[in-house]
Amino acid sequence: MDAGAVFKDTAFPAFDQGRWRALAEKALAGADFEQTLASQTDDGKRIDPLYERSSATRPVLRANPAEHGVITQRIDDPDPVRANAQARDDIAQGATGLSLVFEGAPNAFGYGLPVAVEALAKALDGIPLDKTYLRVDAHPQSRVTVDWLVALLTKRRADPSKLSLSFGIDPAAVFAGTGRLRMSIEALRASMPQSLAHFFALGVPGVLLEADGRVFHNAGATEGQELGIMLASSVSHLRMFEEARQALIYAAPHIGFALSVDQDQFLSMAKVRAMRKLWAKAQEACSIQPSPAIIHAETSYRMMTVNDPETNILRTAIAGFAAATAGADSIAILPYTVAHGLADPFARRVARNTLLVMEGESRVDFVADPAAGSGSIEALTDALCEAAWAEFQKIETEGGVLKSLADGKIQARITAAREARAEAYRGGKRTLIGTTLYPLKAERPVVTLPAERRAVPDEGAASCERLPAIRIDQSIEGRR
Repeated sequence: MDAGAVFKDTAFPAFDQGRWRALAEKALAGADFEQTLASQTDDGKRIDPLYERSSATRPVLRANPAEHGVITQRIDDPDPVRANAQARDDIAQGATGLSLVFEGAPNAFGYGLPVAVEALAKALDGIPLDKTYLRVDAHPQSRVTVDWLVALLTKRRADPSKLSLSFGIDPAAVFAGTGRLRMSIEALRASMPQSLAHFFALGVPGVLLEADGRVFHNAGATEGQELGIMLASSVSHLRMFEEARQALIYAAPHIGFALSVDQDQFLSMAKVRAMRKLWAKAQEACSIQPSPAIIHAETSYRMMTVNDPETNILRTAIAGFAAATAGADSIAILPYTVAHGLADPFARRVARNTLLVMEGESRVDFVADPAAGSGSIEALTDALCEAAWAEFQKIETEGGVLKSLADGKIQARITAAREARAEAYRGGKRTLIGTTLYPLKAERPVVTLPAERRAVPDEGAASCERLPAIRIDQSIEGRR
């Protein structure tokens, strides 16, 4: 029997959107189609219940699609000895990257390594630097951290060509997350390119400057706002080097991105893909050959609930899956108990193994950009690009990202978005499993490590730039 003939006879009929809608409306039994099945993003972008296949698109790929995304674990224990034990265990059990989070960093969440060169050396003791991706979550003294890490690498005779680094320096994230800069905006713009010139001379392949959207996301920003601020930050980095008369084509590959992914799988996938498209467009506008965006994705802090924290495992698994399938270069999953305190070994193990299982057993990274051609995700990607570009244009008319922050304009827009989202939770339009929906009658005890949660340290510099009274503060959606 001809197998082709059998397949032809049993093939599904051609897709017909009109017929599908008629069947859907019949099943709704009079309920409004638009209100029931259609929705919109926080930026007001429409999400339809059904899309046709997109055939005029190309895959959105990272620099080397054949490589696996780096499985990164946060090292944020205030005790350097304990932090080193965690780092050794993480690497031994399959993690391929470490994120060194210092006290006072915008995304430290109240903990972090002590701001001292000895703490850095102790935390990395025994770690194979030439085989481990290292990123630094910047703190107000981020420039000093570069010197510390370079000195440590030199002391340990690490081969620069085999290193994979991200120093994560982003003045906008520091300004927003801590409320201050150590110098004026004008002085920062004038001094940073020259002060970082020696890094470029080392020839280390990696990220020096970063556009970090996580602090804005955790404060309540929409996807479009987060991406728009990140684009404005990256353009600000380019502008600093242009003003210093340094070639942008050499600076651009050393600019990276850090963003948050949450439990909305498709929107998170679209966010990562949109950032790649936006960075390519920005470079083209600067008349330089686009280099692929280097993206670090961390699961959302604001989506983590205090109540029924085990449900956070599901949220972070969805977010991690979205980041992996969208092609993030490195991914960090927050421990499910992060809203309660410093994670114990079990919570860290769950975070690490979530990605290990996805990579080793589910092979989520086997296909580069599996979303390419999906009508829904392609539409979401384009919608986020549009929303982000609009936010970017606003920031540019406000004098750039640092000036907009100093004037409180970015904060005002984020505060409005956060309040709108909070009202949706209060009104029942949005729900959180275990918190607003199906809450436990009695919460179980949560185990965390003994550590004091600290506020952002005050540098006390009289000459530093400070934000106005309205500040970006991290919020957790589950605390309501």
